[in-house]
Order: sequence, then structure tokens, then C-alpha cells
Amino acid sequence: MPDTVTSVRELADEFVTTMCDQDPPVATFFGLDGAHDKLGDLSEEADRRFADRYADLARQAFEIYPATLTPADAITRAVVIQQADTRIRMTESRMVEYAITDFFVAPAAVLLTIMPMLAPATPELAEAYLGRLSEVPRFLRQAADRHRQGIAAGRTPVAHLVSAATKHIDRYLADPEHDPLAVAAPAAGPADFADRRDQLLADVVRPAFAAYRDTLTAEILPHGRPADRPGLSWLPGGELWYGNLVRAHTTTTRTPEELHRTGLDIIDALRDEYAELGGRVLGTTDQAEIFRRLKTDEELRWRTADELLDAARQAIARAEAAAPRWFNLRPERSCEVRPVPEAEAPGAAAAYYMAPSVDGRRPGVYFANTHQVTERFRHQSEATAFHEAVPGHHFQMSLSLGLDDLPMLRRIADVNAYGEGWGLYSERLADEMGLYSDDIAKLGMLTADSMRAGRLVVDTGMHAKGWSRQRAVDFLSEHTPMAAVEIDAETDRYIAYPGQALSYMVGRLEIQRIRAKAEAALGDAFDIRGFHDVVLGNGQLPMPVLADVVDTWVASHAAG
Repeated sequence: MPDTVTSVRELADEFVTTMCDQDPPVATFFGLDGAHDKLGDLSEEADRRFADRYADLARQAFEIYPATLTPADAITRAVVIQQADTRIRMTESRMVEYAITDFFVAPAAVLLTIMPMLAPATPELAEAYLGRLSEVPRFLRQAADRHRQGIAAGRTPVAHLVSAATKHIDRYLADPEHDPLAVAAPAAGPADFADRRDQLLADVVRPAFAAYRDTLTAEILPHGRPADRPGLSWLPGGELWYGNLVRAHTTTTRTPEELHRTGLDIIDALRDEYAELGGRVLGTTDQAEIFRRLKTDEELRWRTADELLDAARQAIARAEAAAPRWFNLRPERSCEVRPVPEAEAPGAAAAYYMAPSVDGRRPGVYFANTHQVTERFRHQSEATAFHEAVPGHHFQMSLSLGLDDLPMLRRIADVNAYGEGWGLYSERLADEMGLYSDDIAKLGMLTADSMRAGRLVVDTGMHAKGWSRQRAVDFLSEHTPMAAVEIDAETDRYIAYPGQALSYMVGRLEIQRIRAKAEAALGDAFDIRGFHDVVLGNGQLPMPVLADVVDTWVASHAAG
């Protein structure tokens, strides 16, 4: 058994090495060993090569009989298999060919979003960063080549998202004085770092972005699909790809049709909660009127960016103070709150969280979008902060990265249903914890529920049922009290990143189901802190694996 156990851990470590070889910025982002002077290889040949490597890792893991493993290594084996399957499914979807947008799943947008977060911490990393800047022209040329291949095969992007991508690049090129790629050198870095960096940006990087932008305008945009055909179902092979992406993002076998129906059912069930809160604070139980008030009341909108950011910090501080009563495991460091950078803000989500580095040099950061701040609703602020920061992603990601006894794969695996499911679970948990400041803030929690349930409907609607973009916008406008600016950005995000939006509600429903099962089995012996510790204390887990882990925890407590 010792040799088998070692082989499982070696497979997990080899998986991380493969991830970092495929996407070198991952190593830099998490503070791992890797090619810090490189960007990923976007060629079709590289896709095949890495898919083969993941398939080989999955095959080796399958060949290990799980009964011979310790419980911890059996979990690791399951994670290796699931993550390999996900990587292969994602590669087979060929998103690099048609996902052209200002959202950070697209080639140019990912550079402008991720590279500013890779500021070098050592002289060696400073030199490597300059090498990575030199890679930008090759990376963007490969992206353009893949776009051309997609067009030749009928795998075309959506025209208005291509336009959004070009506008994003235009904003970047128009403001060289505030280039987000002009990161600072460490205190002991090369004395000439800034001069060499600026020369690379001026002579190499920005011309490469300009050339890519011209390619998008001249060669790609004329082939773009109209907004009435935004989904994968309009592409050859798209139905199969979407099914693969649904499986990858949810880690379940639920079909698009099942998820569509689930979303509709949740939206219908939320009516009673809206009526109860609306009757108390708005004087009406009519959902349409509640939505109208939430959308149009000027008092429920932000006046300034600082006001929005301060409210987020206050909500996080309350959550941190209450956390010891609900969690034994808690991060050592608080998360920072920052505005979404101006260049990416128009196409960005309302908020997002970026995990800290493994070595602790980079803190976890909650980014709140202050673009068009007076069009954004204050009643959603608290639920968003609880989701993205505490007790949501900051707890989930920071704790996972700190689990030094686990293989690195378990600490950084990309499992959307687990991570986003926990974030959405945290919004409801915050209500149990008494964190919402008033009933208006609780209406924000319901708004978030409506949005995530709406995602199940419109994501499947566009990608599996052939819905137009306008039909998706109209559905969200009628069935959620979201701001128009957020509905537009969210809908374009679902178009650009098929299936990812499903992970939130699917993950939460699974965590709630797993918790309810544990509560029923343990009765008075159920301990909420122990439950949260087991959910957060085993790394990033696919939903079926998490269910097995909690079942084992329940059995051990029942036996005791």
C-alpha cells in the first residue's frame, strides 16, 4: 500500500505540473514553481497534447483500486479523475475559437485581467515578467489563428461581443500612462526594470494588441453571429459541447432541460419570500411592484464609489466578527476590498474575488465594480460581499490554500460548483448568522437568488434551446429585480462563458441537500461548525465527492 499511496499523490502533483505547463500564469498566480516567463500555448496541437496528458493521468488514477487507499488518498484519486475529465471537456469545447469578448475568458481580456495580478515579488520574477511581456505578440497571434480556424469550420463568435472586445482593447491603448501591465518591480528588483518594462510595453505589447484588434475588426467581426443566435446550439457540434460544459461546471449529470426547469421552479417559489419582505418594508406584496420599487427607487442606488466600497467593508467586518460562532476554521488574513480596474469594469461582473497566493505574498481581494455606480443597487451590496468575501470565497479559497497536508491539486482545483455553490450558500447562511443589516438588504439576498435561478433558465435557454439574447434579457428583466446595466453585462457573460453560470445554484442546492441529510442523520448531535469545517477543510471537491466526505463525517459522529 505505501507505493500505491505515493503514486496517487504523485499523480496529483503531476496534474498540477501539467496545469502550469498548459497555463504558466497559474503557477505565478498561486506562487508555485513554473515557467514564469511564459504564456500559454493556444495552438490546436497544444490542445491535443494536453488533452492526452490529462487522459493519461485519469487512466492511471482509474487503475488504482480505491479500496487500497487511505480515505484521504481515495478523495485525491477521485479529484484527479474528475479534474482530468473537466480539462478534457473544456478543451474539446474549443472556446478559444469563438469566445471573443471583453470578459476574462477571452485571450486579450485574460491578459489585461490576470497579468496585473502577477506583479513580481523577487528579482528573478521581475526578469521573468519581462519575458512574459515579450510573449504577448505570439500569444495574440495564436489567438487570431484559432479564431480564423473557427470561422473556417463555422464556429463563429457573436458579433456584438467581438465589438466589446475591440472597445476593451481601444480603452487599453488609449491610456498608456495608466497601463495595467506596467506592474511595479520588487524593492530589490533590477534597477532598470521600469525602463525595460516600459520599452516592451511601447514597442512590443501595445503594438501586438493593436494588431490583434485590427484582426478582430477586419477579419473576425464580419463573420460574427447576430444577437438573435448567441448560443452554442447555433454552432456545429455546439449541442455536444454544451452538454460537456454543463457536466464540467456542475460536476453533476443533470441535463440542460432539468436545469432549465429547476430554475423556473425556484423563481416561482421565491414569490412568497418577496411577498413577505415586500409587505414589511415596501407596503406591497405584489412582486411586480416590489421589483419596480427596487429598480426605480433612487434611495436604493449608490451615490459614490467610495460609498459602495465602504458598505462592502462594513458587511465583511460584521461577518468576520460573527464567524467564530459558525466556523472553527477561519483564514488568518482578512481580504482587501478594491474597485474593479477601470479598463475592464464596463464588461466585468458586479463583483468578484481573487484568491491569495499560496506563499501569502498576495492577499485575497474582493473587487467591487464601481462603473456607472449610480446605476447600481445598494440593497444587493451585503449579499454580494457575503458571497465574494466572508463567509464566502475568501473563507473557501484562503482555507483551501492553507491546507498544507493536502496535495496542491486538492487546494487549487478548479471546481466551479463547489466554489460558486459555497458562495451562494453563504448568502443564505449570512441570514442564519444574522448578518443582514435590515430587510432591504434581505431583499438583496432574494435578488441574488432570482439572478442565480434566472441563470439556470437563460443559460440553458440560449445555449440549448436557441433563445435570442433579447429573450434572455427580457426574462431576467421580468423575473429578477436586477439593474439593467447588470442584466446586459450578465447576459453577455453567459453567452461568452457557456455553462459556468449554472454552477452557482446547482452547487448551492447540493450543499443544502448534503447539509439537510447530515442534520437529519445526526439530530441534536449535528454541529454546524463541524459541518462547515468538513466542507471547507478538504480542499476543492466535486459535488459527488463532497457528498461522500460528509457522509463519512456523519457516520463517524453517529458511531461515536
